[in-house]
Amino acid sequence: MTIEVWAPRAAQVRLRRPGFNDVDLTPRDAGWWTTPVRLNAGAEYGFVLGDGDVRPDPRSRRQPRGVHDLSAWDDPASFAWTDAAWTGRQLAGGLIYELHLGTFTPEGTLDAAIERLPHLVDLGVTHVELLPVNGFNGTHNWGYDGVLWYTVQEDYGGPEAYRRFVDAAHAAGLAVVQDVVYNHLGPSGNYLPEFGPYLRDGQSNAWGSSVDLDQRAVRDYIIDNALMWLGDMHVDGLRLDAVHALHESAGSPVHILQEIAERVDALSAHLGRPLTLIAESDLNDPVMILPREAGGYGLTAQWVDDWHHAVHVALTGETEGYYADFADPQALAKTWTGGFFHDGTFSSFRGREWGAPIPDAVSSWRLVTFAQDHDQIGNRAAGDRLSQSLSSARLEVAAVLTLSAPGTPMLFMGEEWGASTPWQFFTSHPEPELAAATREGRTAEFARMGWDESLVPDPNDPATFERSKLDWSELDAPAHARLLSLYRAMSRLRRTHPELTDPDRRGHGAESGGAGRWILHRDTAAIYVNLSAQPWTIPLHGREVWLATTTVDEWTVEAGPLVLSPDSAAIVGTAVERAPAPSRTSAEYLPVG
Repeated sequence: MTIEVWAPRAAQVRLRRPGFNDVDLTPRDAGWWTTPVRLNAGAEYGFVLGDGDVRPDPRSRRQPRGVHDLSAWDDPASFAWTDAAWTGRQLAGGLIYELHLGTFTPEGTLDAAIERLPHLVDLGVTHVELLPVNGFNGTHNWGYDGVLWYTVQEDYGGPEAYRRFVDAAHAAGLAVVQDVVYNHLGPSGNYLPEFGPYLRDGQSNAWGSSVDLDQRAVRDYIIDNALMWLGDMHVDGLRLDAVHALHESAGSPVHILQEIAERVDALSAHLGRPLTLIAESDLNDPVMILPREAGGYGLTAQWVDDWHHAVHVALTGETEGYYADFADPQALAKTWTGGFFHDGTFSSFRGREWGAPIPDAVSSWRLVTFAQDHDQIGNRAAGDRLSQSLSSARLEVAAVLTLSAPGTPMLFMGEEWGASTPWQFFTSHPEPELAAATREGRTAEFARMGWDESLVPDPNDPATFERSKLDWSELDAPAHARLLSLYRAMSRLRRTHPELTDPDRRGHGAESGGAGRWILHRDTAAIYVNLSAQPWTIPLHGREVWLATTTVDEWTVEAGPLVLSPDSAAIVGTAVERAPAPSRTSAEYLPVG
């Protein structure tokens, strides 16, 4: 085989292997170095640049002793895949479940996560989204401080366990979406600048130095990484972190996101299965998902934080910081119908006009919507979920809004049963100075926002990580089980009633039913939300109640009107001829029939 490395900043590059003499690499064009070598699976190696210390391979697939040590050769072709019949899953009509491997199970491993896949199947999940798994310094963190993008953190099980997880997910009918971070590198173990200009001098984003996308080799480093996950690791999609922080020169002929999309589309055609690219973008710019023929980048979908903000304010009444604009009584209705709240309007948080409208022709499933996610929970001072501040009744309304909204719904792990455990910001920096800087920076950040500093836990305290783990025993408690049954019923409704997955945004509408009340339309279905303090009497006019979080005495078409209690929601749609159904209560959460 031939091993190569891009190291234009090095005058000499040697390959080091335990028990062997160093081998000089031969320089090639454009800063590449190469040598023929035989490496067996598990063989350790690294590169010595000039007279420096040994460094891991920038494209290392495995780091058995962490990001500061030698790499180990990993051969993805050696895995015995069993998913030859897997044809993938399109995102349209899907349900995403976002999870963090370290806190999803007590063990915090990929193999332990496999044991919980039946729970996701029963919930109606179609796509499992993993927070970043690439190698970082320490034993646990959120995953966004990775420094070796081609690796899988050993604490999760390494690349072999990752392949087992993907194979098992496919066997269960679940697609896998991997969260990847291409906009910055972590603060510890990043040796890439010693090899070449991976980072842009003098330019940074919120998380550190910007990646230098004007370098062809750096662009290829990113694109090849994306293709590795989708090809070698059999992953079905990528969630691209904070793409608004990807900076390149204005003269770049093709945006990096478009280049990734073009290559992924080609791979999808070759593999014969759909491959999904989801952007996390703060720009509210539909260019992300517009087809390339219309001047867009051609990504599959993008997250919509505006939907989260509108729902959060409606449910909690919080209006601080970036929530302020969403106190507008029309915020929920506007994001329901338009996708973005800020679509060229003034954003008080940013102090300028923000966003652009989404063309009506863009299908609603291209917008990933959620009431909770890792950022919106973990970046609160105490990492508190909605379940730690809302009543059971309002959690049920959140479930209905999440799973009936236009878009592709996404759940954050534990949301489906109202997990009582927080999800806090945690790190495991071995360097005391880095741990202190992270702790102090976190406290100062929330002090500026007016939060009580005493609520902010020490990110590097192991207890912060431990308390963020899900408590699966909660599923046996009646209140948690009842909420879970509602999520399952809502998932069934989405599968059995095409109105709730209709992608045509022109069929979406919204109107006010008075203060704290909304009527939200999806084609012929209507979602009634009552967050007021008074019951709401709703004439059915020959329609039928498909699901309600309030007690309903009669579910027949002739019965009515529907009386919606405070803090409740109901879905009403076209009646279907059937025998009268028995009386049901809110504890059952089952559609008619």
